[in-house]
Amino acid sequence: MTQLGTQSHPLRVAIIGSGPSAFYAADHLLKQTDLVIEVDMFDRLPTPYGLVRGGVAPDHQKIKTVTKVFSKVAAHPHFRFFGYVEFGKAITHAEFTDYYHQILYATGAQTDRQMNIPGEHLDGSHPATAFVAWYNGHPDYRDYQFDLTQERIAVIGVGNVAIDVARILSLSTEELAQTDIADHALEALSKSQVKEVYLLGRRGPAQAAFTTPEVKELDDLAESDVVVLPAEAQLDELSRAELERNQDKSSMKKVEILQSYAQRPPGSKNKRLIIRFLVSPVEILGDSEGRVATLRLVKNELYATDAGSIASRATDQFEDLNVGMVFRSVGYRGVPLPDVPFNERWGVILNQKGRVLDPATQQPLAGEYTAGWIKRGPSGVIGTNKPDAVETVSCMLEDVAAGKTLSPSHPDGASLEQFVRERQPNYVSFEDWLKLDSAELTKGQQQGRPRVKFTSIDDMLAALGHTETVEQ
Repeated sequence: MTQLGTQSHPLRVAIIGSGPSAFYAADHLLKQTDLVIEVDMFDRLPTPYGLVRGGVAPDHQKIKTVTKVFSKVAAHPHFRFFGYVEFGKAITHAEFTDYYHQILYATGAQTDRQMNIPGEHLDGSHPATAFVAWYNGHPDYRDYQFDLTQERIAVIGVGNVAIDVARILSLSTEELAQTDIADHALEALSKSQVKEVYLLGRRGPAQAAFTTPEVKELDDLAESDVVVLPAEAQLDELSRAELERNQDKSSMKKVEILQSYAQRPPGSKNKRLIIRFLVSPVEILGDSEGRVATLRLVKNELYATDAGSIASRATDQFEDLNVGMVFRSVGYRGVPLPDVPFNERWGVILNQKGRVLDPATQQPLAGEYTAGWIKRGPSGVIGTNKPDAVETVSCMLEDVAAGKTLSPSHPDGASLEQFVRERQPNYVSFEDWLKLDSAELTKGQQQGRPRVKFTSIDDMLAALGHTETVEQ
């Protein structure tokens, strides 16, 4: 049997997706000194970096500097990027197995979980991910419309995505103009008539999922006062005991900040960002035209579960909020990939420690792996994906040593590149991306902004001189 991982027979790995988990996995693979490994990374968009580009808030530029690390990975001579090549369409699962010994799926969690309440799909009720993708310039969402003539908006959820949405709605035009927010979003938000933004959490301040820096920076909003109801900022006995038992300094600081907001006298800024706790939506009511008009909330109480965690349950008290738009941010789930086993209940690829499992036997499928949110669900921050990717790559290396890989009929990089050119002549290489990146940075510099993004695939291809349009 031919020894894999040698100069004459390199281990060929395809990575589907180009976000943090994909690049962390590529980095760990390419750092192996005892194996020769070639990594090809694929993304359905022409641009790399996944949620770092399309999910991180435009006013959080420091977080985006992680792409400098990813660019160094991409500079490795055994790395190639194939952008604008969609798995399952441009190239099928079966065709990938013809060219690679291993395939790693790192496609993230691309859609929102449902709340399953009446009125959830009324006009004016949106998944938070759609709004995030819109203001970040994702090509799929650039033409979405959000009715920013509404004066009162509710964001359901208290994770980092939810607080990002609330903050973007609360920033002034001047603050937004200093970011890399998409031009169409900047223009629309500059005309916004939003006066009040509600951020709604089902449990208490100690259980809020947003991070301490996220809630602390709300104090710097130029045109928005932050409001927390004193009664909802107080800790119940269960939460207080849990914080003391765990000595969770981060959560303690978060509660301290929220309580400081609650103690402030009424402010005089143009907008209000109102953070509410212990409330859950039970129904969205529409007006005569079928548009969101009222959000009905039930007030909650906290209790200890048998497992020792703190959960919420509804009381018999209800409250109506008059809002004209709702953003749902109650969790995210992955989207199935063609011919890849999927756990519908959890919204992830069926796997064990990153090894994709056969649904029938629950045994690992040779040569198939997963990493990131599509592996474990949407948890953690960008850095959380690094140990997650290392766990998967460790399994991949163990399987190589045990001879458990795919047996491709064309295990060479030249054959794959020729195949991609035939299927998708307009594919975007990493060198192409660097040209787009330079153009965005240059335009941004001219406007005093970090960058001005391309938001249209056609514009990206035109900038690269790719004139032939090939539908995937």
